[in-house]
Amino acid sequence: MRVSRYVRLLLAVQFVAACSSEPARPPEQEEKSAAGNTAEAANEKLVLAFGDSLYTGYGLEQDQSFPAVLERQLDGQGIPALVVNAGVSGDTTAAGLARLAFTLDGLPRKPDLAIVGLGGNDALRGVDPAETRKNLEAIVSELDRRGIPVLITGMMAPRNLGRDYASQFDAIYPDLAKRYGARLDPFFLQGVITRPELLLSDGLHPNAPGVEVMVLRVGPIVAEELHKR
Repeated sequence: MRVSRYVRLLLAVQFVAACSSEPARPPEQEEKSAAGNTAEAANEKLVLAFGDSLYTGYGLEQDQSFPAVLERQLDGQGIPALVVNAGVSGDTTAAGLARLAFTLDGLPRKPDLAIVGLGGNDALRGVDPAETRKNLEAIVSELDRRGIPVLITGMMAPRNLGRDYASQFDAIYPDLAKRYGARLDPFFLQGVITRPELLLSDGLHPNAPGVEVMVLRVGPIVAEELHKR
């Protein structure tokens, strides 16, 4: 299993601190090591997971979050990737839009793919679907303007909000995917939300096995998109 870039960096720092008294490696070994690291970095895909608590891994260990599990799955398929967890618990589409540029500008380079999953908190708060649509369109539009391919993970409105609300809300995701040529996973919690054994006690967030189920469905879409880059 490939260790993430951040963990590799931490291990490297610890190793240097522990072994600082050892003689330096010959220059030719240093050059080979640097060349190997450069080649690995050149082949590594950069994926931005931009969403809310369903991405950040609410109630889970960091290595059990959707981005972390996705990164391991890609690595197991021979696709070296760094999946950046840009999920923020509680984020609405408005909050996501407000931090989008800052998030993108803070990345080491332009992502090969952005996975966008926002809107669930809008529905839970009863935000007007027209407002949710406007914010999500602004997010996808900005990614499109920057030349970043997008995978949208859709949501569905709670049915207790009424048929009109649900029909307006649910249509946002396929409409935006069609308009901007983005890939779409119609419902991010498909196969999980109706199975209590895959949910935390709150009945809303996936537990670790639930995340695995979600990655099994979404992972192949991500892999297919990355193979194009």
